[in-house]
Amino acid sequence: MKILMILTSHDKLGDTGDKTGFWLEEFAAPYYAFKDAGADITLASPKGGQPPLDPKSDTDDAQTEATERFKADSDAQKALANTEVLSTVSADGFDAIFYPGGHGPLWDLANDGDSISLIETFASSGRPIGAVCHAPAVFKYPKGKDGKPFVLGKTVTGFTNTEEKGVGLTDVVPFLVEDMLKENGGHYKKGDDWASFVVTDGKLVTGQNPASSAEAAKKLLALLS
Repeated sequence: MKILMILTSHDKLGDTGDKTGFWLEEFAAPYYAFKDAGADITLASPKGGQPPLDPKSDTDDAQTEATERFKADSDAQKALANTEVLSTVSADGFDAIFYPGGHGPLWDLANDGDSISLIETFASSGRPIGAVCHAPAVFKYPKGKDGKPFVLGKTVTGFTNTEEKGVGLTDVVPFLVEDMLKENGGHYKKGDDWASFVVTDGKLVTGQNPASSAEAAKKLLALLS
């Protein structure tokens, strides 16, 4: 079982002067869910190398069992520091693809041609695709075989407008995940803010927020079993 995880390379939070990137829990929880299930994991990002970590996801109050495990795992740290350059990665040989969130993907992966192509390839070949929190932003431009938006008619979730308001970034982000999924014809659903909520529609798994990371990974694994 081979799983491709794609992380952001973008580290600027709009014009705020603050840093962003990927959210640690959204990487660590799925990474260990996949690893403990025996998966062979490949990590990639648009620029390759070390993806930027959102500093807000590394504060004491943001730590979870998975993030603590990562901080004690030199092999995982080395793997993360040496992600492959996304443009050099082929869909061949992978059984599923998964996108951790953080605000970074709104700026780079949402518009990344290599990512868009991979999603379309995985979708057309019936392979599972997963994304959590802000990472469903990557579904903004991919199309189905019919040339229509990939999420059209699919039940999906992602970071809610009220959660974005809660972190004070509604006017900073380039677009709101919830609004985009609805505009692309997705049947958007959500649970309570900050609580785990995951939706599976066919081979597509989406999670609402950081708390949804582990469950989203487990639902993706269920599609592979």
